[in-house]
Amino acid sequence: MAKRAKKKTAAVNDADEPEVDAEDTKARKKKIEAAYEKTRKSLIARLDNWEDQKTWDEFYKTYWRLIYSVALKAGLRSEEAFDAVQETILSIAKQSKKNLYDPEQGSFKTWLMNMTRWRINDQFRKRKKDTAMAMGEWGDERKTAVIDRFEDPKGDLLERMWDVEWKQNLAEAALSRTKALVSPKQYQIFDYYVVKQWEADKVQKHLGVSMAQVYLAKHRVGAVLKKELEKLRKLGEDEDEV
Repeated sequence: MAKRAKKKTAAVNDADEPEVDAEDTKARKKKIEAAYEKTRKSLIARLDNWEDQKTWDEFYKTYWRLIYSVALKAGLRSEEAFDAVQETILSIAKQSKKNLYDPEQGSFKTWLMNMTRWRINDQFRKRKKDTAMAMGEWGDERKTAVIDRFEDPKGDLLERMWDVEWKQNLAEAALSRTKALVSPKQYQIFDYYVVKQWEADKVQKHLGVSMAQVYLAKHRVGAVLKKELEKLRKLGEDEDEV
């Protein structure tokens, strides 16, 4: 009896642990998505008098996660990171209107990183002294942002973070664009077969499609994805239209 009870308790514990984690992850994801939509709408509203709202909406969708992720890793709280996202894109929009970005002075990728860095610093300046800060206490005699006080003998820490996040964001943004350009069915097949790396026969059985459809989706969606990735890479290297 005791043995059965022990086994039952272990089973409950095993079942409970991932369930709590899954719920917590789902809740955090929902919160971030809600904040994303709120920030996006607010941004578009602030661009109300501009003729190219659609362009900036697409720009936001492409780069918000990159800026947000780097801002979090720099030490900002979630709401501060979203403020940094909005202010970064607004600053870029304003500079673009005045043609202040010069491609000959450097790549768009580097320019966007610097714009993001300044807006992150702005958020630190707005924050009052907080002993719970993840990266150290704000408000020392130099009045500099936390991200500027890292001792990093191997180079600029934010720049290295930016490179890692840039590559990941590039892949995610390209996938998102590809999803909007191909049929839902073909993308679903591609997602299981290429992204999730399921075996072809497992995809075939799970989705009720032929093997030819699996390989066709891989080829067609893969070709679109390659083009979108190339567009985004070029955008980062020598963007002159923003």
